[in-house]
Amino acid sequence: MTAQFRYRKLGYVALNVSDVDRSCDFYIREVGLELSERDETGRVFLRCGPDHHNLILYPAAEPGLKRVAFELEGPEELEKARHHIERLGLVGIDIVPAELAQLRQGDGFRFQEPNSGLTFEYYTKMLQMALPYRHTHTKIARLGHVVLGVETFDETVAFVTQNLGFDVSDYVAGRFSFMRCHPNPLHHSFAIGKSPDGNRLHHVNFMVGDIDDIGCAMNRFKRDAVEIVFGPGRHQPSGSIFIYFLDPDGMTVEYSYGMEEFPEHEPRQPRMLEPRPEALDLWGSVPAATFAKVGAIEPPAVKGGGR
Repeated sequence: MTAQFRYRKLGYVALNVSDVDRSCDFYIREVGLELSERDETGRVFLRCGPDHHNLILYPAAEPGLKRVAFELEGPEELEKARHHIERLGLVGIDIVPAELAQLRQGDGFRFQEPNSGLTFEYYTKMLQMALPYRHTHTKIARLGHVVLGVETFDETVAFVTQNLGFDVSDYVAGRFSFMRCHPNPLHHSFAIGKSPDGNRLHHVNFMVGDIDDIGCAMNRFKRDAVEIVFGPGRHQPSGSIFIYFLDPDGMTVEYSYGMEEFPEHEPRQPRMLEPRPEALDLWGSVPAATFAKVGAIEPPAVKGGGR
């Protein structure tokens, strides 16, 4: 059932972390995010732009991906999305006013993607901070994308493209699909890879404003003993230059510079890419064994819904 609602962007990613203080320090000191708020529940809100948050850290026994939140273009689009999710037979859970106030967000709801188990959140507004985001060592431009590894690859890709309004930009048949949230122009805000051993987070990406940010990160990570697990290199699909590294729980984070953008109308057709290492990195680097291995997808509190 084709989605009739419109996305604005990938808004934020919520991660479960085993030590909030340690992860908060890492994402500020090494990644370059800015602390917006810590609340009484132990949650940490971090940002890389004017929004109140682009990353939330939740204290948890096991590290992983709690949910992914997309901002829609406005209240009318959110209502269209609510009705659409109901027509699909999924359980949409409205975010109660008390939590919306804690999240500094406008109206929103959550539901579970039935194949991956991932909780999606759709919302319309977020508190805009009075002071601009301050770059430290890295000129982060935005939260770029989130990628999953799933066992039911074909079913998950089919569901999100046929039902949730994601357009495929490029793909490796049966292995990987890069998708944009229509009509957002970025080559991919969401992607799915084939996983042989369970559904999990693959990585979270932050886009940077200068190629020097990639090179400086490589040397900073080496100095500070942050594990680099892939790159620097250049991806064939999006054309971006990248470096992947691990957070304190072993979850994979990416910096990338540059990305193809698509027009809303008459975009090019998706390319079918050859399944070989050069498609991942035209410069010839090889991922480490620890690349994209940590980050369980948290099951929803309500079967078929979200939390």
